[in-house]
Amino acid sequence: MTDQKNTLLAIVLSAIVLIVWQYFFGLPHMQRQEAQKQTQTQTQTQTQGVPTPAPGGGPSTAVPVPGQPAAAPAAQPLTRDAALKQSARVPIDTPRLKGSIALKGGRVDDILLAQYHETVDPNSPPIVLLSPSESPHPFYAEFGWVAAAGGAAKPPAMPGADTVWRQEGSGALTPDRPVVLTYSNNEGLTFRRTISVDDKYLFTVKDEVANGGAQPVSLFPYALISRHGTPETLGYYILHEGLIGELGDQGLQEITYKAIEDKKKITFPKVSKAWLGITDKYWAAALVPDPNATLDAEFVAGESGKVKTYQTDYLLGEQVIAPGATGTATGRLFAGAKEVHVINGYNSQLGLNLFDRLIDWGWFWFITKPMFEFMDWIYRLVGNFGVAILMLTILVRLILFPLANKSFRAMNKMKNLTPLMAQLRERNKDDKAKLNQEMMELYKREKVNPAAGCLPVVVQIPVFLDP
Repeated sequence: MTDQKNTLLAIVLSAIVLIVWQYFFGLPHMQRQEAQKQTQTQTQTQTQGVPTPAPGGGPSTAVPVPGQPAAAPAAQPLTRDAALKQSARVPIDTPRLKGSIALKGGRVDDILLAQYHETVDPNSPPIVLLSPSESPHPFYAEFGWVAAAGGAAKPPAMPGADTVWRQEGSGALTPDRPVVLTYSNNEGLTFRRTISVDDKYLFTVKDEVANGGAQPVSLFPYALISRHGTPETLGYYILHEGLIGELGDQGLQEITYKAIEDKKKITFPKVSKAWLGITDKYWAAALVPDPNATLDAEFVAGESGKVKTYQTDYLLGEQVIAPGATGTATGRLFAGAKEVHVINGYNSQLGLNLFDRLIDWGWFWFITKPMFEFMDWIYRLVGNFGVAILMLTILVRLILFPLANKSFRAMNKMKNLTPLMAQLRERNKDDKAKLNQEMMELYKREKVNPAAGCLPVVVQIPVFLDP
């Protein structure tokens, strides 16, 4: 009975500690975070930089497009609504995503997560994931082509952040209806961009360039995700927020905002089976190129005015487009919530390389991921997360019960030896060597292992340590 009372007391005290911590630390932290989101105003610029190939098609260097001067910082950013009105737009309308694509620049820069809200109130505003460059918190994706730098001939004019594209036809982008954008540089090159989206969070961007000139042109397809301003992170040491990617032989790269600020740039030349992007705790934007493509990727940090900027980008190999021919490049963009079954589905459906690592499962992922998938299965079965958590807790306790029971028995044996141990200490208080010897004889005679009560607890630590 005493052991049971102690166990119940430990549970009650643990619950009190959690409640007190949430009240005095968790809620104030959330309030500070919300206040910062409401009051933060940051200067931003139009672009951070498009990866530009070196002469001869070398690795990318993430410098501004040749001939395009960096935009001067605005005195103060526009509101998000005002920034959206700076360009004509193509609406995005899917069951999970709302927003628009800017015809100026052809960027995917306005994404709202329709099924997720800022608070538990279903009438509260939806989560804003991507925003245009003129807004207080720019976060956007861009696809396109760049011409090889250097050489005797002047590079052809390429569409950039100021380019105004034309939509073929009309209507919103939906899972059943792609959007086609076109642009001509008046130098013989006609660009055509076809954007499609599924019913979840995946965009497919097909870029084509038709060469109507008299000379061949050398172009490199690229894609980037850019974020202006350092977002507030939760700061959990076992949860990554920042730049992320699975870069082929380079493996998983998780780079914090502070780390990339210190390093300025990290390059990953000639990698395949890659994906890369920027992740928050619950949401992410990631570039998903063809897993069989070889590309030059990089993480970059910069600064425009007083605003810090972060970028992940990749540059594909050179395409020499002959007169009368057409070059084609296809890329994908994941922009949405990090739902396990959705991300696992993309990983298997597209043959990606460990795309499930977009979700940080912590150090003990081999424990936490199966636990979550089991809890998610229960949730889908019963439709109640509270019941799912309760059932998972019961299952974990049942699995760990043999260890816990062994620990309780070992501790109980040690408690029964306490009077004998006190006598030995009193009798040998001036002879520590003899005391240790008689203690070991006592343990051996009573068949007690002093560490037996601790080892089962150590085995259980990974279950309770990882989120």
